[in-house]
Amino acid sequence: MIALIIHVVRPGESVYSISRLYDVSPSSIIEDNELAQPDRLVIGQTLVIMEGTRRHAVVRGESIFSIARQYGVSMGALVEANPGLSLTEPIYPGQILVIPPRTRKLGTIEVNGYAFTNINMEVLRKTLPHLTYLSIFSYEVREDGSLSTVNDQPLINAARQANVAPLMVITNLTEGGFSSDLARTILTNTQVQDRLLENVTRTLRSKNYFGLDIDFEYIYPENREDYNNFLRRVSETLRPLGYTITTALAPKISSDQEGLLYEAHDYAVHGQLADHIIIMTYEWGYTYGPPMAVAPLNEVRRVLNYAVTVIPREKILMGIPNYGYDWTLPYAEGTAARTVSNTGAVDLAARVGAVIQYDTTAQAPFFYYYDSNGRRHVVWFEDARSIEAKLRLANQFRLGGVSYWTINRYFPQNWLVLRGLFDVRKVI
Repeated sequence: MIALIIHVVRPGESVYSISRLYDVSPSSIIEDNELAQPDRLVIGQTLVIMEGTRRHAVVRGESIFSIARQYGVSMGALVEANPGLSLTEPIYPGQILVIPPRTRKLGTIEVNGYAFTNINMEVLRKTLPHLTYLSIFSYEVREDGSLSTVNDQPLINAARQANVAPLMVITNLTEGGFSSDLARTILTNTQVQDRLLENVTRTLRSKNYFGLDIDFEYIYPENREDYNNFLRRVSETLRPLGYTITTALAPKISSDQEGLLYEAHDYAVHGQLADHIIIMTYEWGYTYGPPMAVAPLNEVRRVLNYAVTVIPREKILMGIPNYGYDWTLPYAEGTAARTVSNTGAVDLAARVGAVIQYDTTAQAPFFYYYDSNGRRHVVWFEDARSIEAKLRLANQFRLGGVSYWTINRYFPQNWLVLRGLFDVRKVI
């Protein structure tokens, strides 16, 4: 059994001193966290410590209480891990006790990961053991119902070899981004839908996909019922063929939430018709917006509070971002933040000598720094603490699982935390 500990680096600490704290090898900390520069830890940086099964040889004067306290576990857990041990019976010098992990797994969940086709195949290989589904992004729908060409076969093959179910993703993306006009064309023309469904079905079958993931965004509000009817047609077409249906929806807090991103996404109908609903609970902090956490836990909670009232909770996959942003300060409307990876954010903090702080309301790390031109920056990203908070929130709401956008950049601490908290369900 493996348990995780999240350690936050304090001033003066090193990998060696931290390894002694937890009685693990420095090399295991370096390898598990994939530390490129283990001699340059950042104050406030998280390290995930993975504990294996430990054994303790009792010495004279020790008690169940003192041993439990030494290892940071409860006396009940210590007794449970050692059949025959009792709180009322003495222990003896030389007696070997199994020390249980400090954390217990919360259960089994489903995990989806979105991947672009240009993902490094080694990154994909390392990530697949942690996934239930691989959503390959994306087939762009055209106005005549045809589909763009996608080099997805290597990803499909790798997924199936790892017992991960590949999902075909269709989008209303154009060169200019998600197109409301394109969505209207598709959703209001049954002949175009006929061709689209023929092409989707042919692709699912010929490419050996497991199911379909529909990611239609920025749909005109007046096309809300058109989208619902299209989803009904998709369900009637694909379900008899044995394919699963997933939809990706904007993070709403009420059924009548206003805004182009939200209004046409009908949670209740999607919850009835689809097998899984991926709620895109991220992008509060976004490229052209003011600095803030990408997925503040307090905001995510508001979305889930509404979602579980209209969607069966076991169908919900809560979105988790695998990235952060670097904003130049003072923020000026219309200026763009720079996207950073979570590991890249820590590397940046190390280079500029920043101290990483943690916002307990948003449950997200951030830091400030000055660039070579004297401009102040703020960086918001994800670390082991914020990932644990999100996973525990999904567990609190008893959701079906989580979905990562995207897995293209490898974030080792995420998978360590996931593995420490959950077993991942496999469906193939």
